Parts: sequence; structure tokens; C-alpha cells
Amino acid sequence: MIWLILATLVVVFIIGFRILNSDARRASQALTHRLNIEPLYVESMLSQMGKIPGGEFVNYLLHNSESHIGNAASVLLIYQTFIIDDEEQNLVFWQSLLRKARLPSELTPTHTRMALSFLRELEPEAEELSAFRQRYNALFTVEPELAPVPKSNVYYLDGFTPKN
Repeated sequence: MIWLILATLVVVFIIGFRILNSDARRASQALTHRLNIEPLYVESMLSQMGKIPGGEFVNYLLHNSESHIGNAASVLLIYQTFIIDDEEQNLVFWQSLLRKARLPSELTPTHTRMALSFLRELEPEAEELSAFRQRYNALFTVEPELAPVPKSNVYYLDGFTPKN
């Protein structure tokens, strides 16, 4: 009889825990499935954010739109490369994850403002984060090739071209 009561308590505890954490789990899964990474990365960031900013981040991710997932992935990139480990091989790893997931890999001022907002309990410096964004974009932003300049801006419709 006692084992039945204990089993009931365990089941109620597990169900209650899953209900209380279902939003965070769904939000974490949306991002981890898109980036094809372990949930540990997102869950550790959520725990470091604190209760209120972490809840705001979860609510933001629950919108489940392409732009929200891209912005959340950029915040995760900033957390993993600016807060945790800023070595160049880590930058290359996270940039390649974004590229493989077909998410924008360039960091914008909007991404840095979002990271400052969501990571506010970690107290990142705005100037340092801006310098990091510029360094990251300089490493990974490829400038488009310039188009060849035509020799003449005169085009003939009848196929006639003047001789030089």
C-alpha cells in the first residue's frame, strides 16, 4: 500500500514538473532542433539569464517565427562566443552552425541590443559587445564582388557596333 502512495506521488511530481517547464522545453527544442545542437547549450544560457530575462527569452522564442528563431540564435551565438569563450575556433564553430541552419550569420545592432536585454543579469558592457560585433562581422562578412564596368554605356539594338 505504501508503494502505491509513493508511486502516485512520483507520478504527480513528474507530471507537475513537465507542466511547469513545458514552455521552456518547447522553446529550447525549437532552437536546438533548428541549429542541430544539444539542448544543454540553450538550457545553460537560460539558467544564466536569470528567472525574469529567461522567461522573457522563452516567451520570445514561443512566437516560433523565422525572425524570432534567427534573433534567438544570434543571442545564443553572442552568449556562447562573447560571454563563454571568445576564441576564434569557437567563433568559427557557432558561425558555421548558423550558416548550416540557413540563419543570418551577421550580427546587427538589433542583435546586440537583444543580447544586452536578455543577458542583463550577466551585466555585459555595451561598448565591449559592440566591439565584439564589429570584430565578428569583419571576420565573417564577405564583401560582394564588384561587377565589371562596361567599356561603353551605349548599346545598339540592331546589332550594329561601330568600328574603332
